[in-house]
Amino acid sequence: MQAHKSLAERRRLSVLLVDDNVDFVLTLATILRDEGHLVHTCANARLVAEMVEQHKPDVCVLDIVMPGKSGLEVAKDIRDLNLPRPPLLIAMSAVYTLTSEKTTMRGFERFLKKSADPNELLRLLDSIAGTDPQSA
Repeated sequence: MQAHKSLAERRRLSVLLVDDNVDFVLTLATILRDEGHLVHTCANARLVAEMVEQHKPDVCVLDIVMPGKSGLEVAKDIRDLNLPRPPLLIAMSAVYTLTSEKTTMRGFERFLKKSADPNELLRLLDSIAGTDPQSA
């Protein structure tokens, strides 16, 4: 069994969490910050493109079902920014599901069920950062 890398050894990612469920976002943000990531949150889908331009996150975790603008529309808005280093997009929803093929077709790196164990997102972020403890 291999030990997890310490916080100092991990690459810190900048993550933008987007969800209209404020309690969910704040809880997930706390977990990610405790693991050393820089986290920004947004509860208004219409403000996401502006926040992406301002904070230049490595990763955006987008709820799919939100009032005013869906996560699918927000993902398109982010892609339309034509950033030199666009963020990886992770779809997350409790009610909407995407197959792996549809996730990729919509421009998302991955789809996670919102009710999933937060460790699943942490493992994915470790993988993206190139610090997956499973492969260390």
